[in-house]
Amino acid sequence: MHIDIGFRPAQAMARVVLEHGEAIRAESGAMVGMSTNVHMETAATGGVMGGLKRMFGGESFFQNTFTAQNGQGEVLLAHSLCGDMATLDMTQAGYFIQSTSYIASSPWVQCDTKVGGFKTFFAGEGVFVLKATSPQPGQVIVGAFGGIQELVCDGSIVIDTGHLVAWDATLEYSVGKSGSGWIASFLSGEGLVCHFRGQGRIWIQTRNPAEYGSMMGRLLPPRRG
Repeated sequence: MHIDIGFRPAQAMARVVLEHGEAIRAESGAMVGMSTNVHMETAATGGVMGGLKRMFGGESFFQNTFTAQNGQGEVLLAHSLCGDMATLDMTQAGYFIQSTSYIASSPWVQCDTKVGGFKTFFAGEGVFVLKATSPQPGQVIVGAFGGIQELVCDGSIVIDTGHLVAWDATLEYSVGKSGSGWIASFLSGEGLVCHFRGQGRIWIQTRNPAEYGSMMGRLLPPRRG
């Protein structure tokens, strides 16, 4: 499988080239186009319970698996928001992925939705976390709102939860207030932040979807009953 990302960074789209028999699994609605010899199969990953868990995590209940038949095939994939995309090679430890940033992956990559607990649910940001692991080499495609920047954590770093895309599972993390107290955090406009510790990589997005949506909502004219 070969993945090429074009139209970066504002309108990125992934071109996935599959050899005969190769497959890629993608979120529902991520497909832009595909060659006629690519077969698409729709199913709830992990069965009904797995689909429900994914849905509560902000993902689609069903996922689509695209398989090339009778030769090489191509699939075009895109994120639902305007921005960049990146391909991450699976590691032994895997990744944590902000659920709405996940686009597609090798079919054997396991994405487990982490639900519940202040550590995995970023209250106020509406973000659940996926734990992506793989028993063999594979790839996962993530998308961002705006550009994607890779940061290296060597010790500790603090990131606003609304700007997170993915991070190495080798990092320890905890969610907390941006200010000294809840009132100070509220007045700062920063909300919650994620404290990372250890050595690893973090991928961030240059724009915060929730903040952008809130700003656009304030600019819209009031509804008339």
